[in-house]
Amino acid sequence: MIDLNNLKRGPIMVALIVGMFVAALNETLMGNAFPELMKSFDVSATTVQWLTTAYLLVVGVLVPVTAVLQQWFTTRQMFLSAMSLFFVGTILSAVSPAFGVLLVGRIIQAIGTGMLLPLIMNIIMTIYPPEKRGGAMGMLGLVVMFAPAIGPTLSGLIVDALSWRWLFYLVLPLALLSIVVGAAVLKNVSEVTKPRVDILSIVLSTIGFGGIVYGFSSAGEHGWSEPVVIWMIAAGGVSLGLFIWRQLLLKEPVMDLRAFRYPIFSLVAVLMFVLLMTFFSSAIMLPMFMQGVLMLTAFKSGLILLPGGIANGLMAPIAGKLFDKFGPRVLVIPGLAITVASLWLFTRFDEATTTGFLVAAHITLMIGIALVMMPVQTAGLNQLPRHLHPHGTAILNTLQQVSGAIGIALYVSIMSGGQKRYLSGLSDPESPVEIAKGLAVGINNAFWFGVIIALIAFVLGLFLRKGKAPVHEQETAGDRLSV
Repeated sequence: MIDLNNLKRGPIMVALIVGMFVAALNETLMGNAFPELMKSFDVSATTVQWLTTAYLLVVGVLVPVTAVLQQWFTTRQMFLSAMSLFFVGTILSAVSPAFGVLLVGRIIQAIGTGMLLPLIMNIIMTIYPPEKRGGAMGMLGLVVMFAPAIGPTLSGLIVDALSWRWLFYLVLPLALLSIVVGAAVLKNVSEVTKPRVDILSIVLSTIGFGGIVYGFSSAGEHGWSEPVVIWMIAAGGVSLGLFIWRQLLLKEPVMDLRAFRYPIFSLVAVLMFVLLMTFFSSAIMLPMFMQGVLMLTAFKSGLILLPGGIANGLMAPIAGKLFDKFGPRVLVIPGLAITVASLWLFTRFDEATTTGFLVAAHITLMIGIALVMMPVQTAGLNQLPRHLHPHGTAILNTLQQVSGAIGIALYVSIMSGGQKRYLSGLSDPESPVEIAKGLAVGINNAFWFGVIIALIAFVLGLFLRKGKAPVHEQETAGDRLSV
Protein backbone atom coordinates (compact mmCIF):
# COMPACT_ATOMS: atom_id res chain seq x y z
CA MET A 1 0.00 0.00 0.00
CA ILE A 2 1.21 3.54 -0.76
CA ASP A 3 0.97 6.71 1.28
CA LEU A 4 -2.43 8.11 0.37
CA ASN A 5 -1.67 11.47 1.98
CA ASN A 6 1.03 12.25 -0.59
CA LEU A 7 -0.80 10.77 -3.56
CA LYS A 8 -1.26 13.02 -6.63
CA ARG A 9 -4.97 12.53 -7.21
CA GLY A 10 -5.42 14.87 -10.19
CA PRO A 11 -3.71 12.73 -12.88
CA ILE A 12 -5.41 9.61 -11.51
CA MET A 13 -8.81 11.30 -11.82
CA VAL A 14 -8.02 12.18 -15.46
CA ALA A 15 -7.46 8.52 -16.29
CA LEU A 16 -10.57 7.45 -14.38
CA ILE A 17 -12.84 10.12 -15.84
CA VAL A 18 -11.76 9.52 -19.45
CA GLY A 19 -12.23 5.77 -18.99
CA MET A 20 -15.64 6.26 -17.41
CA PHE A 21 -16.64 8.70 -20.16
CA VAL A 22 -16.06 6.26 -23.01
CA ALA A 23 -17.71 3.42 -21.09
CA ALA A 24 -20.79 5.49 -20.19
CA LEU A 25 -21.03 7.02 -23.67
CA ASN A 26 -20.96 3.56 -25.19
CA GLU A 27 -24.22 2.59 -23.45
CA THR A 28 -26.36 5.00 -25.52
CA LEU A 29 -24.21 5.52 -28.60
CA MET A 30 -25.71 2.66 -30.63
CA GLY A 31 -29.45 3.47 -30.54
CA ASN A 32 -29.66 5.80 -33.55
CA ALA A 33 -27.43 3.47 -35.59
CA PHE A 34 -29.81 0.48 -35.42
CA PRO A 35 -31.66 1.25 -38.72
CA GLU A 36 -28.33 1.61 -40.54
CA LEU A 37 -26.99 -1.61 -38.99
CA MET A 38 -30.12 -3.49 -40.02
CA LYS A 39 -29.47 -2.45 -43.62
CA SER A 40 -25.72 -3.11 -43.52
CA PHE A 41 -25.99 -6.63 -42.09
CA ASP A 42 -29.50 -7.49 -43.35
CA VAL A 43 -30.83 -8.35 -39.89
CA SER A 44 -34.18 -7.74 -38.18
CA ALA A 45 -34.93 -5.26 -35.40
CA THR A 46 -35.18 -8.13 -32.92
CA THR A 47 -31.70 -9.32 -33.89
CA VAL A 48 -30.02 -5.92 -33.87
CA GLN A 49 -31.47 -5.23 -30.40
CA TRP A 50 -29.07 -7.85 -29.03
CA LEU A 51 -26.28 -5.28 -29.41
CA THR A 52 -27.84 -3.49 -26.44
CA THR A 53 -29.42 -6.44 -24.64
CA ALA A 54 -26.22 -8.50 -24.62
CA TYR A 55 -24.19 -5.48 -23.49
CA LEU A 56 -26.45 -4.80 -20.51
CA LEU A 57 -26.70 -8.50 -19.70
CA VAL A 58 -22.91 -8.98 -19.55
CA VAL A 59 -22.47 -5.87 -17.41
CA GLY A 60 -25.25 -7.05 -15.08
CA VAL A 61 -23.66 -10.48 -14.68
CA LEU A 62 -20.08 -9.26 -14.24
CA VAL A 63 -20.56 -6.39 -11.78
CA PRO A 64 -21.51 -8.62 -8.78
CA VAL A 65 -18.20 -10.50 -8.93
CA THR A 66 -16.01 -7.40 -9.21
CA ALA A 67 -15.72 -7.21 -5.42
CA VAL A 68 -13.79 -10.47 -5.28
CA LEU A 69 -11.80 -9.57 -8.43
CA GLN A 70 -10.60 -6.39 -6.70
CA GLN A 71 -9.28 -8.51 -3.83
CA TRP A 72 -7.37 -10.80 -6.21
CA PHE A 73 -5.82 -8.22 -8.54
CA THR A 74 -4.20 -4.83 -8.00
CA THR A 75 -5.82 -1.54 -8.91
CA ARG A 76 -3.52 -1.11 -11.90
CA GLN A 77 -4.14 -4.64 -13.15
CA MET A 78 -7.91 -4.25 -12.90
CA PHE A 79 -8.08 -0.82 -14.53
CA LEU A 80 -5.64 -1.52 -17.36
CA SER A 81 -7.24 -4.91 -18.05
CA ALA A 82 -10.72 -3.38 -18.14
CA MET A 83 -9.72 -0.54 -20.47
CA SER A 84 -7.66 -2.88 -22.68
CA LEU A 85 -10.64 -5.21 -23.09
CA PHE A 86 -12.83 -2.23 -23.92
CA PHE A 87 -10.24 -1.04 -26.46
CA VAL A 88 -9.99 -4.47 -28.13
CA GLY A 89 -13.79 -4.79 -28.25
CA THR A 90 -14.05 -1.34 -29.84
CA ILE A 91 -11.52 -2.22 -32.56
CA LEU A 92 -13.31 -5.51 -33.29
CA SER A 93 -16.66 -3.71 -33.51
CA ALA A 94 -15.30 -1.02 -35.82
CA VAL A 95 -13.88 -3.46 -38.40
CA SER A 96 -16.53 -6.20 -38.04
CA PRO A 97 -17.37 -7.80 -41.40
CA ALA A 98 -20.48 -9.57 -40.07
CA PHE A 99 -23.13 -8.99 -37.42
CA GLY A 100 -21.84 -11.86 -35.28
CA VAL A 101 -18.39 -10.26 -35.09
CA LEU A 102 -19.95 -6.92 -34.12
CA LEU A 103 -21.92 -8.65 -31.35
CA VAL A 104 -18.75 -10.31 -30.01
CA GLY A 105 -17.01 -6.92 -30.03
CA ARG A 106 -19.86 -5.40 -28.02
CA ILE A 107 -19.68 -8.25 -25.50
CA ILE A 108 -15.92 -7.69 -25.04
CA GLN A 109 -16.64 -4.00 -24.53
CA ALA A 110 -19.24 -4.95 -21.92
CA ILE A 111 -16.76 -7.12 -20.02
CA GLY A 112 -14.42 -4.14 -19.74
CA THR A 113 -17.28 -1.85 -18.69
CA GLY A 114 -18.55 -4.31 -16.08
CA MET A 115 -15.10 -4.41 -14.49
CA LEU A 116 -14.65 -0.65 -14.72
CA LEU A 117 -17.80 0.83 -13.15
CA PRO A 118 -17.45 -0.41 -9.54
CA LEU A 119 -13.63 -0.28 -9.70
CA ILE A 120 -13.58 3.47 -10.38
CA MET A 121 -16.01 4.19 -7.54
CA ASN A 122 -13.90 2.09 -5.18
CA ILE A 123 -10.69 3.87 -6.21
CA ILE A 124 -12.29 7.24 -5.46
CA MET A 125 -13.53 6.00 -2.07
CA THR A 126 -9.97 4.85 -1.30
CA ILE A 127 -7.84 7.79 -2.45
CA TYR A 128 -10.07 10.57 -1.07
CA PRO A 129 -10.80 11.20 2.62
CA PRO A 130 -14.51 11.22 3.57
CA GLU A 131 -14.71 15.02 3.71
CA LYS A 132 -13.60 15.31 0.04
CA ARG A 133 -15.42 12.37 -1.52
CA GLY A 134 -18.52 14.36 -2.42
CA GLY A 135 -16.60 16.61 -4.81
CA ALA A 136 -14.77 13.68 -6.40
CA MET A 137 -17.98 11.67 -6.80
CA GLY A 138 -19.60 14.78 -8.25
CA MET A 139 -16.96 14.91 -10.99
CA LEU A 140 -17.64 11.26 -11.67
CA GLY A 141 -21.36 12.02 -11.74
CA LEU A 142 -20.76 14.68 -14.39
CA VAL A 143 -19.34 11.99 -16.67
CA VAL A 144 -21.79 9.21 -15.76
CA MET A 145 -24.83 11.38 -16.51
CA PHE A 146 -23.49 13.66 -19.28
CA ALA A 147 -21.94 10.99 -21.52
CA PRO A 148 -25.13 8.90 -21.96
CA ALA A 149 -27.13 12.10 -22.47
CA ILE A 150 -25.08 13.20 -25.49
CA GLY A 151 -24.92 9.65 -26.89
CA PRO A 152 -28.13 9.77 -28.99
CA THR A 153 -27.36 13.25 -30.38
CA LEU A 154 -23.75 12.38 -31.17
CA SER A 155 -24.65 9.06 -32.77
CA GLY A 156 -27.33 10.66 -34.94
CA LEU A 157 -24.86 13.25 -36.18
CA ILE A 158 -22.11 10.68 -36.86
CA VAL A 159 -24.40 8.21 -38.65
CA ASP A 160 -25.84 10.97 -40.86
CA ALA A 161 -22.46 12.51 -41.73
CA LEU A 162 -20.14 9.48 -41.80
CA SER A 163 -21.06 5.84 -41.10
CA TRP A 164 -21.88 3.67 -38.10
CA ARG A 165 -18.25 2.44 -37.92
CA TRP A 166 -17.15 5.92 -36.86
CA LEU A 167 -19.12 5.41 -33.64
CA PHE A 168 -16.26 3.10 -32.69
CA TYR A 169 -13.38 4.82 -34.49
CA LEU A 170 -13.97 8.07 -32.59
CA VAL A 171 -14.00 6.26 -29.23
CA LEU A 172 -10.63 4.58 -29.80
CA PRO A 173 -8.37 7.64 -29.15
CA LEU A 174 -10.15 8.35 -25.86
CA ALA A 175 -9.87 4.75 -24.71
CA LEU A 176 -6.18 4.72 -25.65
CA LEU A 177 -5.62 8.01 -23.77
CA SER A 178 -7.16 6.49 -20.63
CA ILE A 179 -4.90 3.44 -20.92
CA VAL A 180 -1.73 5.51 -21.42
CA VAL A 181 -2.48 7.95 -18.59
CA GLY A 182 -3.57 5.12 -16.31
CA ALA A 183 -0.38 3.17 -16.98
CA ALA A 184 1.70 6.27 -16.21
CA VAL A 185 0.04 7.57 -13.04
CA LEU A 186 -2.25 4.97 -11.48
CA LYS A 187 -0.92 3.44 -8.27
CA ASN A 188 -2.01 0.31 -6.45
CA VAL A 189 -4.32 1.70 -3.79
CA SER A 190 -6.09 -1.51 -2.81
CA GLU A 191 -4.97 -4.43 -0.70
CA VAL A 192 -4.70 -7.79 -2.48
CA THR A 193 -5.90 -10.43 -0.02
CA LYS A 194 -6.69 -13.25 -2.49
CA PRO A 195 -9.68 -14.70 -0.62
CA ARG A 196 -11.05 -18.12 -1.47
CA VAL A 197 -13.30 -17.91 -4.53
CA ASP A 198 -16.58 -19.78 -4.17
CA ILE A 199 -17.41 -21.02 -7.68
CA LEU A 200 -20.97 -21.97 -6.74
CA SER A 201 -21.63 -18.39 -5.64
CA ILE A 202 -20.43 -17.07 -8.99
CA VAL A 203 -22.67 -19.56 -10.83
CA LEU A 204 -25.68 -18.59 -8.70
CA SER A 205 -24.88 -14.90 -9.17
CA THR A 206 -24.61 -15.28 -12.94
CA ILE A 207 -27.90 -17.16 -13.24
CA GLY A 208 -29.64 -14.94 -10.68
CA PHE A 209 -28.74 -11.47 -11.88
CA GLY A 210 -28.47 -12.52 -15.52
CA GLY A 211 -31.88 -14.22 -15.45
CA ILE A 212 -33.59 -11.24 -13.84
CA VAL A 213 -32.00 -8.66 -16.15
CA TYR A 214 -32.71 -10.74 -19.26
CA GLY A 215 -36.21 -11.75 -18.15
CA PHE A 216 -37.40 -8.24 -17.34
CA SER A 217 -35.70 -6.81 -20.44
CA SER A 218 -37.50 -9.39 -22.59
CA ALA A 219 -40.80 -8.67 -20.82
CA GLY A 220 -40.54 -5.02 -21.76
CA GLU A 221 -40.06 -6.00 -25.41
CA HIS A 222 -42.28 -9.09 -25.83
CA GLY A 223 -44.75 -9.06 -22.91
CA TRP A 224 -45.11 -10.97 -19.66
CA SER A 225 -46.81 -14.08 -21.06
CA GLU A 226 -43.84 -15.31 -23.08
CA PRO A 227 -42.51 -18.62 -21.61
CA VAL A 228 -38.90 -17.44 -21.84
CA VAL A 229 -39.77 -14.37 -19.74
CA ILE A 230 -41.52 -16.43 -17.06
CA TRP A 231 -38.80 -19.08 -16.86
CA MET A 232 -35.89 -16.62 -16.88
CA ILE A 233 -37.38 -14.47 -14.11
CA ALA A 234 -38.27 -17.59 -12.08
CA ALA A 235 -34.80 -19.10 -12.52
CA GLY A 236 -33.20 -15.76 -11.73
CA GLY A 237 -35.30 -15.27 -8.61
CA VAL A 238 -34.58 -18.74 -7.21
CA SER A 239 -30.85 -18.48 -7.99
CA LEU A 240 -30.67 -15.00 -6.47
CA GLY A 241 -32.31 -16.26 -3.29
CA LEU A 242 -29.81 -19.12 -3.07
CA PHE A 243 -26.96 -16.71 -3.79
CA ILE A 244 -28.01 -14.41 -0.92
CA TRP A 245 -28.41 -17.38 1.46
CA ARG A 246 -24.96 -18.71 0.54
CA GLN A 247 -23.28 -15.31 0.99
CA LEU A 248 -24.62 -15.10 4.52
CA LEU A 249 -23.10 -18.52 5.34
CA LEU A 250 -19.66 -18.05 3.77
CA LYS A 251 -16.73 -16.66 5.75
CA GLU A 252 -15.35 -15.03 2.58
CA PRO A 253 -18.41 -14.23 0.41
CA VAL A 254 -18.19 -13.14 -3.22
CA MET A 255 -20.50 -10.22 -2.39
CA ASP A 256 -20.35 -9.34 1.30
CA LEU A 257 -23.93 -8.57 2.26
CA ARG A 258 -22.81 -7.49 5.72
CA ALA A 259 -22.75 -4.03 4.18
CA PHE A 260 -26.51 -4.04 4.79
CA ARG A 261 -25.85 -4.14 8.54
CA TYR A 262 -25.19 -0.42 8.20
CA PRO A 263 -28.68 1.16 8.15
CA ILE A 264 -27.74 4.24 6.13
CA PHE A 265 -26.20 2.08 3.39
CA SER A 266 -29.34 -0.10 3.37
CA LEU A 267 -31.55 2.97 3.07
CA VAL A 268 -29.42 4.30 0.22
CA ALA A 269 -29.59 0.94 -1.60
CA VAL A 270 -33.41 0.94 -1.48
CA LEU A 271 -33.57 4.63 -2.41
CA MET A 272 -31.24 4.11 -5.39
CA PHE A 273 -33.22 1.08 -6.57
CA VAL A 274 -36.51 3.00 -6.52
CA LEU A 275 -35.07 6.16 -8.08
CA LEU A 276 -33.13 4.40 -10.85
CA MET A 277 -36.27 2.54 -11.94
CA THR A 278 -37.76 5.93 -12.80
CA PHE A 279 -34.58 7.42 -14.25
CA PHE A 280 -33.83 4.62 -16.74
CA SER A 281 -37.48 4.23 -17.69
CA SER A 282 -37.83 7.94 -18.40
CA ALA A 283 -34.82 7.71 -20.71
CA ILE A 284 -36.77 5.12 -22.73
CA MET A 285 -40.20 6.77 -22.57
CA LEU A 286 -39.19 10.25 -23.71
CA PRO A 287 -37.72 9.24 -27.10
CA MET A 288 -40.73 6.97 -27.68
CA PHE A 289 -43.06 9.91 -27.01
CA MET A 290 -41.11 12.31 -29.23
CA GLN A 291 -40.78 9.89 -32.14
CA GLY A 292 -44.11 8.05 -31.80
CA VAL A 293 -46.42 10.93 -30.83
CA LEU A 294 -44.74 14.14 -31.99
CA MET A 295 -43.21 12.35 -35.02
CA LEU A 296 -39.76 13.84 -34.51
CA THR A 297 -36.61 12.28 -35.94
CA ALA A 298 -34.18 10.38 -33.72
CA PHE A 299 -31.59 13.11 -34.18
CA LYS A 300 -33.98 15.90 -33.17
CA SER A 301 -35.10 13.81 -30.18
CA GLY A 302 -31.47 13.59 -29.11
CA LEU A 303 -31.05 17.35 -29.49
CA ILE A 304 -34.08 17.99 -27.27
CA LEU A 305 -32.60 15.79 -24.54
CA LEU A 306 -29.15 17.38 -24.81
CA PRO A 307 -29.81 20.50 -22.65
CA GLY A 308 -30.99 18.28 -19.79
CA GLY A 309 -27.81 16.23 -20.03
CA ILE A 310 -25.69 19.38 -20.00
CA ALA A 311 -27.62 20.75 -16.98
CA ASN A 312 -27.11 17.48 -15.15
CA GLY A 313 -23.41 17.46 -15.95
CA LEU A 314 -22.98 21.02 -14.69
CA MET A 315 -24.92 20.34 -11.49
CA ALA A 316 -23.16 17.09 -10.54
CA PRO A 317 -19.83 18.60 -9.36
CA ILE A 318 -21.68 21.48 -7.67
CA ALA A 319 -23.83 18.96 -5.80
CA GLY A 320 -20.67 17.08 -4.79
CA LYS A 321 -19.08 20.19 -3.29
CA LEU A 322 -22.30 21.06 -1.45
CA PHE A 323 -22.43 17.50 -0.12
CA ASP A 324 -18.95 17.86 1.37
CA LYS A 325 -20.02 21.08 3.09
CA PHE A 326 -23.61 20.41 4.19
CA GLY A 327 -24.22 16.67 3.96
CA PRO A 328 -26.86 14.81 1.94
CA ARG A 329 -30.20 16.05 3.29
CA VAL A 330 -29.90 19.64 2.04
CA LEU A 331 -29.46 18.24 -1.49
CA VAL A 332 -31.42 15.01 -1.56
CA ILE A 333 -34.77 16.20 -0.20
CA PRO A 334 -35.06 19.19 -2.61
CA GLY A 335 -33.72 16.99 -5.42
CA LEU A 336 -36.40 14.36 -4.84
CA ALA A 337 -39.09 17.05 -4.65
CA ILE A 338 -37.90 18.44 -8.00
CA THR A 339 -37.92 14.90 -9.45
CA VAL A 340 -41.54 14.36 -8.36
CA ALA A 341 -42.57 17.72 -9.84
CA SER A 342 -40.84 17.05 -13.15
CA LEU A 343 -42.45 13.63 -13.52
CA TRP A 344 -45.83 15.24 -12.87
CA LEU A 345 -45.04 17.60 -15.78
CA PHE A 346 -44.39 14.50 -17.91
CA THR A 347 -47.96 13.31 -17.26
CA ARG A 348 -49.13 16.48 -19.07
CA PHE A 349 -47.53 15.42 -22.37
CA ASP A 350 -49.83 15.01 -25.40
CA GLU A 351 -49.70 15.49 -29.16
CA ALA A 352 -49.82 19.30 -28.71
CA THR A 353 -46.78 19.43 -26.40
CA THR A 354 -44.24 22.05 -27.52
CA THR A 355 -40.50 21.55 -27.81
CA GLY A 356 -39.91 24.24 -25.19
CA PHE A 357 -42.10 22.46 -22.64
CA LEU A 358 -40.29 19.18 -23.33
CA VAL A 359 -36.87 20.75 -22.87
CA ALA A 360 -37.92 22.56 -19.66
CA ALA A 361 -39.47 19.43 -18.12
CA HIS A 362 -36.43 17.31 -18.97
CA ILE A 363 -33.97 19.89 -17.60
CA THR A 364 -36.00 19.97 -14.37
CA LEU A 365 -35.80 16.17 -14.07
CA MET A 366 -32.07 16.08 -14.72
CA ILE A 367 -31.35 18.80 -12.15
CA GLY A 368 -33.34 16.81 -9.58
CA ILE A 369 -31.43 13.65 -10.44
CA ALA A 370 -28.08 15.47 -10.14
CA LEU A 371 -28.97 16.62 -6.63
CA VAL A 372 -29.75 13.07 -5.56
CA MET A 373 -27.73 10.44 -7.43
CA MET A 374 -24.10 10.88 -6.39
CA PRO A 375 -24.81 12.44 -2.96
CA VAL A 376 -26.84 9.44 -1.80
CA GLN A 377 -24.28 6.96 -3.14
CA THR A 378 -21.48 8.82 -1.39
CA ALA A 379 -23.49 9.02 1.84
CA GLY A 380 -24.11 5.27 1.78
CA LEU A 381 -20.55 4.27 0.95
CA ASN A 382 -19.13 6.68 3.54
CA GLN A 383 -20.73 4.59 6.27
CA LEU A 384 -18.82 1.46 5.29
CA PRO A 385 -15.33 0.56 6.54
CA ARG A 386 -12.68 0.40 3.85
CA HIS A 387 -12.70 -3.40 3.50
CA LEU A 388 -16.41 -3.25 2.53
CA HIS A 389 -16.00 -0.53 -0.12
CA PRO A 390 -15.51 -3.00 -3.02
CA HIS A 391 -18.62 -4.90 -1.93
CA GLY A 392 -20.64 -1.71 -1.41
CA THR A 393 -19.79 -0.37 -4.88
CA ALA A 394 -20.55 -3.78 -6.42
CA ILE A 395 -23.93 -3.89 -4.66
CA LEU A 396 -24.94 -0.39 -5.79
CA ASN A 397 -23.80 -0.97 -9.38
CA THR A 398 -25.63 -4.31 -9.50
CA LEU A 399 -28.80 -2.65 -8.23
CA GLN A 400 -28.40 -0.14 -11.05
CA GLN A 401 -28.53 -2.87 -13.70
CA VAL A 402 -31.39 -4.78 -12.06
CA SER A 403 -33.51 -1.71 -11.27
CA GLY A 404 -33.08 -0.45 -14.84
CA ALA A 405 -34.31 -3.74 -16.31
CA ILE A 406 -37.26 -4.00 -13.91
CA GLY A 407 -38.23 -0.35 -14.27
CA ILE A 408 -38.17 -0.37 -18.07
CA ALA A 409 -40.24 -3.58 -18.18
CA LEU A 410 -42.87 -2.13 -15.83
CA TYR A 411 -43.05 1.21 -17.65
CA VAL A 412 -43.32 -0.39 -21.09
CA SER A 413 -46.02 -2.77 -19.83
CA ILE A 414 -48.05 0.08 -18.35
CA MET A 415 -47.61 2.10 -21.53
CA SER A 416 -48.65 -0.80 -23.78
CA GLY A 417 -51.67 -1.61 -21.60
CA GLY A 418 -52.84 2.01 -21.63
CA GLN A 419 -52.50 2.24 -25.40
CA LYS A 420 -54.40 -1.00 -25.96
CA ARG A 421 -57.27 0.07 -23.69
CA TYR A 422 -57.53 3.38 -25.54
CA LEU A 423 -57.56 1.76 -28.98
CA SER A 424 -59.99 -1.02 -27.98
CA GLY A 425 -62.82 1.49 -27.63
CA LEU A 426 -62.38 3.03 -31.09
CA SER A 427 -64.09 2.17 -34.36
CA ASP A 428 -60.82 2.66 -36.28
CA PRO A 429 -57.94 1.47 -34.06
CA GLU A 430 -55.61 1.27 -37.07
CA SER A 431 -55.69 5.03 -37.66
CA PRO A 432 -52.14 6.48 -37.32
CA VAL A 433 -53.55 9.52 -35.54
CA GLU A 434 -55.38 7.39 -32.98
CA ILE A 435 -52.37 5.13 -32.52
CA ALA A 436 -50.29 8.20 -31.67
CA LYS A 437 -52.98 9.44 -29.24
CA GLY A 438 -53.13 5.99 -27.66
CA LEU A 439 -49.36 5.99 -27.24
CA ALA A 440 -49.57 9.37 -25.51
CA VAL A 441 -52.22 8.00 -23.14
CA GLY A 442 -50.10 4.94 -22.37
CA ILE A 443 -47.00 7.05 -21.74
CA ASN A 444 -48.99 9.33 -19.43
CA ASN A 445 -50.08 6.27 -17.43
CA ALA A 446 -46.46 5.13 -17.20
CA PHE A 447 -45.34 8.54 -15.92
CA TRP A 448 -48.11 8.56 -13.30
CA PHE A 449 -46.55 5.31 -12.07
CA GLY A 450 -43.24 7.16 -12.08
CA VAL A 451 -44.73 9.92 -9.91
CA ILE A 452 -45.80 7.31 -7.35
CA ILE A 453 -42.35 5.69 -7.37
CA ALA A 454 -40.67 9.09 -6.98
CA LEU A 455 -42.97 9.92 -4.05
CA ILE A 456 -41.83 6.70 -2.36
CA ALA A 457 -38.22 7.78 -2.93
CA PHE A 458 -39.03 11.20 -1.43
CA VAL A 459 -40.40 9.60 1.74
CA LEU A 460 -37.30 7.40 2.01
CA GLY A 461 -35.09 10.46 1.56
CA LEU A 462 -36.61 12.09 4.65
CA PHE A 463 -34.89 9.42 6.78
CA LEU A 464 -31.41 10.04 5.34
CA ARG A 465 -28.74 11.27 7.73
CA LYS A 466 -25.10 12.18 7.11
CA GLY A 467 -23.73 10.21 10.06
CA LYS A 468 -20.01 9.69 10.51
CA ALA A 469 -17.43 7.83 8.46
CA PRO A 470 -15.84 4.85 10.26
CA VAL A 471 -12.87 5.95 12.35
CA HIS A 472 -9.68 5.21 10.37
CA GLU A 473 -11.94 3.31 7.95
CA GLN A 474 -12.26 0.47 10.44
CA GLU A 475 -15.47 -1.05 11.73
CA THR A 476 -16.45 -0.11 15.27
CA ALA A 477 -19.63 -0.56 17.20
CA GLY A 478 -20.30 3.16 16.96
CA ASP A 479 -20.19 3.11 13.17
CA ARG A 480 -23.58 1.45 12.87
CA LEU A 481 -25.71 4.53 12.97
CA SER A 482 -29.46 4.45 13.35
CA VAL A 483 -31.39 6.01 10.53
